[in-house]
Amino acid sequence: MSRHYKDEQDDWITVCLKYLLFVFNFLFWVGGAAVMAVGIWTLIDKSDYLSLLASSTFAVSAYILIFAGGLVMITGFLGCCAVIREQRSCLSMYFSCLLLIFLIELVAGLLAYVYYQRLSDELKQHLKQTMTENYAQPGKDLITHAVDRLQQDFKCCGSNNASDWQYSVYISSPEAENRVVPDSCCKTITPHCGLRAHPSNIYKVEGGCITKLEQFLADHLLIIGAVGIGVACLQVRSFIKVCIFITKLYCEMKLSEEFFLL
Repeated sequence: MSRHYKDEQDDWITVCLKYLLFVFNFLFWVGGAAVMAVGIWTLIDKSDYLSLLASSTFAVSAYILIFAGGLVMITGFLGCCAVIREQRSCLSMYFSCLLLIFLIELVAGLLAYVYYQRLSDELKQHLKQTMTENYAQPGKDLITHAVDRLQQDFKCCGSNNASDWQYSVYISSPEAENRVVPDSCCKTITPHCGLRAHPSNIYKVEGGCITKLEQFLADHLLIIGAVGIGVACLQVRSFIKVCIFITKLYCEMKLSEEFFLL
């Protein structure tokens, strides 16, 4: 009687574990879609600004999230198949994929956090140089477009202020046609509107474009870091459930083998 009761109890526990794993796999799949969406959003939303950064860490973090999100969605499907078939090899592969995804997302989150710490210094060191030396220069169309969009989107002019443009290679060249700032600094863009640097004509924001771009990138990096590390930590619960299920399945297989041997 007690043996029969114990067998029923074990079956009930196994069924509960299977349903729990199905629920976790569904949440896992949704989490993967969210991770991928955050990565894609990070790259698409004002992606022109990436050309203004000295390092590629920001873009790399986003690409890692996209890769991890795709892997999560595939692994969620694999997990459902593994639970249905109740094969140790499939569950072990599923567990290995979970571990790999956990590490990938953790790396993406840590990269975003580390880059967030040194973002301000990088922008201060490189943005002014990039804007003054590369704007409207041959072969620098991507940077020129990025600077124009940056100044219009954030309603700013110059890296720190509008006077930064007096050191620009472009402003000093005949192509500028006596402009004191690029036309993208103007509140209303018209041909040659950059000839006049009066506050009524151009954007004059305290802190310049550096402050605006730093805040924008910092917000994105915090989201990348939070999603990467947060989802990775949530996956720890999935690890535990998979380990319990594999152990339970292994014990049942051993008991079945012993029964047939008898």
